[in-house]
Amino acid sequence: MSTDTLQPPREATLPPAAETRRPRPPAEPRRLRSSEEALEAAQALADAFRPGAAERDRERQLPWDEIERYTASGLGTITVPRAYGGPELPFTTLAEVFVTLCAADPALGQIPQNHFGVLGILKEAGSEAQKQRFYGEVLAGWRMGNAGPERKSKDSPTILQGATTLRRTPQGLRLSGHRYYSTGAIFAHRIPTRAVDEQGRPVHVWVPRQAPGVQIIDDWSAFGQRTTASGSVVFDNVPIPAEDVLPLWPLADRPGLAGPSSQLIQAAIDQGIAEAAVADAITFVRERARPWVDSGLQHATDDPYLIADVGRLQIDLHAAREVLLEAARTLDEVAAAPVTAESSARASVALAEAKVLTTRIALEASEKLFELAGSAATRATHNLDRHWRNARVHTLHDPVRWKLHLIGNHRLNGVLPARHSWN
Repeated sequence: MSTDTLQPPREATLPPAAETRRPRPPAEPRRLRSSEEALEAAQALADAFRPGAAERDRERQLPWDEIERYTASGLGTITVPRAYGGPELPFTTLAEVFVTLCAADPALGQIPQNHFGVLGILKEAGSEAQKQRFYGEVLAGWRMGNAGPERKSKDSPTILQGATTLRRTPQGLRLSGHRYYSTGAIFAHRIPTRAVDEQGRPVHVWVPRQAPGVQIIDDWSAFGQRTTASGSVVFDNVPIPAEDVLPLWPLADRPGLAGPSSQLIQAAIDQGIAEAAVADAITFVRERARPWVDSGLQHATDDPYLIADVGRLQIDLHAAREVLLEAARTLDEVAAAPVTAESSARASVALAEAKVLTTRIALEASEKLFELAGSAATRATHNLDRHWRNARVHTLHDPVRWKLHLIGNHRLNGVLPARHSWN
């Protein structure tokens, strides 16, 4: 399918509150060639996105125009391998791009996460023909979304199980299922999703958004990350070309980096939230906070307790960022050689360590903000509670208690982490 024939999806009619805009047809983005160009592009976008972040959160305004601007910047292409025409920039750059964007607006910054996640799956599970085609689409400006895990049911007791099926019919392959946590789907040109084939094997189906039977429902109602539109996607007997199906079942026995690279992005999002919370806390204390009545001080910035707390926050923030970048460098080192079970495990452990620290600092900083800034910071007009709401919702993506278990079990018992997107 060529990009010039891409038409809006034939979605079911939705109630007015759920009706939404649709993405513009793909347009070729800027070609980024270096990490320096990518980081400059990310900073320019962050500077443009930051002023409207609080209002978008307050009013739940989906960032349609901002996402188009993001795509035009070329940042969506930075992991495309050189063999397929992309810049193949390092994981360290990917991490810094996400931290930069998410420090400006973590909901907007999270939207591309699944784009990169499914490109990681393509790298490990796709055929040569699929890589040529799908990487080519990304270089032409296509956004990849995701129809995420199903809600808990008897058919979906865990996030890796579900009732979404790909079946052969006399008319060809047909996909049916109801997915949730579909960050990025509403803005996407393709919506890859996990399904089970007739042999009970997991597959990845790269569904064109405009395929008949695809319904995207903006029913995301979490109190944080409100504008990610991470709601539902319904596949109702959707026709699927065989060439749009990637086999996932071989990955269980093949070491790879799809899981750790996905975790890198999750940790970078949390780091961005933490950096925004610390920056806003410092600004509020400097510009608005009053010294406590018993302190005898003229300025809150002279309060020794506040000064010490800011110092502790800065240490934790710096430590989390450095461990995150160290984990990214580990990914780069592992990716530079044939990936083994041991090197894949090394990458997963490194990212688990980063995820623990970025989770903790995101929650700590977004809560400490109010203790430092005082009651004036709780006014709705400032909307500073969005930092905690964003941190609390996003850090639930995968539980830190299991990161600690992964690290300890590997260190103590030599157990290699399970292979999936959350490790």
